[in-house]
Order: sequence, then C-alpha cells, then structure tokens
Amino acid sequence: MSDRQSTKANRISSSLLRLQSTKDSSHRDPTRKQCGDNMGNLFCCVQVDQSTVAIKERFGKFDDILQPGCHCLPWFLGSQLAGHLSLRVQQLDVRCETKTKDNVFVNVVASVQYRALANQASDAFYKLSNTKGQIQAYVFDVIRASVPRLNLDDVFEQKNEIAKAVEDELEKAMSTYGYEIVQTLIVDIEPDEHVKRAMNEINAAARLRVAANEKAEAEKILQIKRAEGEAESKYLGGLGIARQRQAIVDGLRDSVLGFSENVPGTTAKDVMDMVLVTQYFDTMKEIGASSKSSAVFIPHGPGSIRDVASQIREGLLQASSVS
Repeated sequence: MSDRQSTKANRISSSLLRLQSTKDSSHRDPTRKQCGDNMGNLFCCVQVDQSTVAIKERFGKFDDILQPGCHCLPWFLGSQLAGHLSLRVQQLDVRCETKTKDNVFVNVVASVQYRALANQASDAFYKLSNTKGQIQAYVFDVIRASVPRLNLDDVFEQKNEIAKAVEDELEKAMSTYGYEIVQTLIVDIEPDEHVKRAMNEINAAARLRVAANEKAEAEKILQIKRAEGEAESKYLGGLGIARQRQAIVDGLRDSVLGFSENVPGTTAKDVMDMVLVTQYFDTMKEIGASSKSSAVFIPHGPGSIRDVASQIREGLLQASSVS
C-alpha cells in the first residue's frame, strides 16, 4: 500500500512540475499558454496572472471572476475558463478627418487611455465584442460634432475643450460596459498641406508688415529729431549772429563816442565815414587773401570809396526811418 501511495505521489509531483514549466513558458509563447490552461483544466487548477482577471463559467453561464493567483476549476462539475481580461491601462490612437467652420479639412488625432474595471469585469467581457471599435465610433462622433462649430485658429486654441468633451462622452458611454476612461488627449491637429503653407505665408506677411511699420516709425523719429536739431541749431546760430551784431554796434558806438571826445572838432559823421572806409579795406583784404575766392570787380578809387560810404550811410538812414 505504501508503494502505491509513493508511486501516486511521484506521478502527481511530476505532473505539477510539468504544469509549472508549462506555465512559465506560456508568458513567452501564447500557444503554450493555451496549452498550459488546458493542462490546468485537466488537473482542475488554473493560474491567473497579475493585473489580469479570469472569467469562470459553469455549464456555459457566468459564474465568477477569478482574481490573480491559483484557482481550483473542477471541469467535471461543468466549470470552465471563458477567458482573461487585462486590467492594465491601454491606449488607442484615433485619427479623425473633419471640416472646420471656415471650410478647412483637418486631421484630428485623439489618444484615449482606458482600462477595464475589476468589479465590472463581467460587463467588460460579455457586453462588448469590439472595445476599440466602440471607442473609435464615439471619438468620431464627438470630434465631428465639435470641430465644425469652430474656425481653424479656434480649433488650435480650444483643443483642451475638445478633448474634455470627448472624455466626458466616452466616460458616460463606456462606464455601462465596465470600462474607465483614464484620460483623453488631442495630440495633433493637421490641416491640409496647402493650408499650412498659406498660414505660414500669412504669418510671414504679418510679421513683415509689423517690421515695416517699426522701420517707418524709426525713420520718422530720426527725421523729427534731425529737424528738431536743425531748428535748435538755427535758433542758436541766430542768437549768436544777433549777439555778434549787437557787440559790433556797441563797439562802434563806443569807438565813435571815444573818438569824438578825444579829437576836438570831429563829428559823429566823420567818425562813421572813417569806420566805414576801414571796414571796406578790411573786406578787400580778406577777399584778396582767400585762396578760394572768385574774381570780384569793384570800382576802386577815392571817389568810389566816397560813393560806397554815402551808399552805406543812406541805407542805414533809410532803415532807421522805416523802423
């Protein structure tokens, strides 16, 4: 009797070792995993991996949700493993082509992250046959209902609002099927290539216009400053000339008064004639000494000097009478 028990124990031990080897290799080969499941069913035990739940049926009817670990599955009592359901977060990228309010066709790429709920694993396993197709249909519906109400520029500005609308609609729809929408992102908005080129040209033209306005404004400021400088320069030059003439007049007056006092019998007229003659000869000297002066023909002689003095005097008297 002990020999029989020992033989039976050895058989069970070898069977368990083969089952464990099959389970370890099933992570690398799906076919071997299915074989391992079948072996597990044969020996009335099954292993459920981490982040996964298994669906247990009895005579074709849902019976229980098996959590990660090793479970007894008496197939001779009608129990069987219907399948596995992953609880990991999955991602689905959906590309949707639609038209904006200003009649521009764009491709909107939405990324949906979702996962099955452990407490509603039966709904997720039995109620949906194509989870990705269902999610894609809702994404298409929301995007094609939201984007046509916006202009192209508004689509780029309000992509977060579009993503929130997609997430709300998916959350409301997929929660009844045992799925949770973790996050929804609008990862890309791609207009037509011609539209992108036109947008770049519009942007470049706007920047060139701003640059031209800034350049014109800078030139305007330079011209204003230059004109202000010239006006200030002329004003200061006029003040200098006025002061120079005032100094000349004051000097002539002092000279006339001093000459009249120091030389008895002379009048102011005689002094002015002499000053004018002196100025005349000084002018002639400067004209002759300048190397860049042109030829000047002036009548010269004692009579001419007298005529020049009389003309200057008459001009001064006429100016005095007019003033």
